[in-house]
Amino acid sequence: MDTFFATKINSSAIFTDKGRRQTVTYLKAEPLIVKRVMPNIVVCALARKQLKELKDPEASNFKPGDQIKAGDIFTVGDIVKVSGISKGRGFAGVVKRHGFHGGPKTHGQSDRHRAPGSIGMRTTPGRVWKGKRMAGHYGVDTVTIKNLQVINLDEANNLVTVSGTVPGSRNGLLTLTKL
Repeated sequence: MDTFFATKINSSAIFTDKGRRQTVTYLKAEPLIVKRVMPNIVVCALARKQLKELKDPEASNFKPGDQIKAGDIFTVGDIVKVSGISKGRGFAGVVKRHGFHGGPKTHGQSDRHRAPGSIGMRTTPGRVWKGKRMAGHYGVDTVTIKNLQVINLDEANNLVTVSGTVPGSRNGLLTLTKL
């Protein structure tokens, strides 16, 4: 098994042995409780009363009631990918959503500073192409950050510390997968 679930606590910074500042994120990794075992699948319950299916070719090694802890899957120094739901930003314009630069402030432009500009051509194709970057709902998407390192495992307090930042807000559910 190479997948585990945790909730984001907060982000901070630590200093390494070489004196370099490193951004870290603290995650609460409560033990998973095995509820059901199927061929190659283990159904686990999270602390927030959710059920998750984990694929494992050795699923027969588990039985209902077993606890799976983060320390059983990860060790300090492991490289993981972390997936979560990004923060929602509501209806956002093209400058915020796609990084457009906007128009000039001079040369007769009175209200075009953050406008997208032209969105299409003329008779051909006579429509706006699908996928055109425009204003719209931004955020609340599944985001995966790869190549984060497990910095510390505190099994007494069920804490996992990973390098870098992870998607989502505090108390958001994250999926950690060993690479």
